[in-house]
Amino acid sequence: MTIRNWLRFFFSTLFLGGIITGILGFLIRWSEFQPYFAEMNIGAIFSTFIWLVGVGFIFSVVSQVGFFAYLFIHQFGLGIFRSISLWNAVQIFIIIVVLFDLVYLRFQKFAGEGESILPYVGLAIFILVAGLVTAIFKAKTTSRTTFVSALFFMVVITILEWLPVLRINEESWLFLMIFPLIACNAYQILVLPKYNRLSEEDRARRLEAKKNMQANKSTKTGKSKA
Repeated sequence: MTIRNWLRFFFSTLFLGGIITGILGFLIRWSEFQPYFAEMNIGAIFSTFIWLVGVGFIFSVVSQVGFFAYLFIHQFGLGIFRSISLWNAVQIFIIIVVLFDLVYLRFQKFAGEGESILPYVGLAIFILVAGLVTAIFKAKTTSRTTFVSALFFMVVITILEWLPVLRINEESWLFLMIFPLIACNAYQILVLPKYNRLSEEDRARRLEAKKNMQANKSTKTGKSKA
């Protein structure tokens, strides 16, 4: 990917995370921010929105770091197992283990006496469904072999990126972070081929321009000798 397209890729993902967090933050933490709207405190509403957008930028950067780490992990896995089918089987196993740990470990650590496990299961199902939807779109727009890798990224890497708030288990922060993470991760894995294609086109145009420049220079040199 060229520097110009990487910057476009970076900032589009950054603003996506910021805007989603800025909007959903008011809904997720409505009990906290509702008085601002009741009193029509425009200054407080605007400053809170800017703060939420800034938090979303941080979530987006976390997402992008996770994405590029995943690209390395994916190539590393292919290099070790030397078979896409075997690597896919390993990824499926890891997905199952991580989802089980997300439910079981959180339930063991944070559940109160007599509390149902269903909310913990529901959260894992939500992430799995988001991952399946993204992976289906990825497979349709590229090839079927990308399905498992896309699902692995959307489930395993998203949960790893989510760990800072999973450890504190504060509900508003759990939801405030997971939505922009899912959105940014889905956006990156779906639009990466577009930016790679644009980069290839840019390189082809530069190569063509260089050839034309050399051809013109050769023509001028030949005329001057004549």
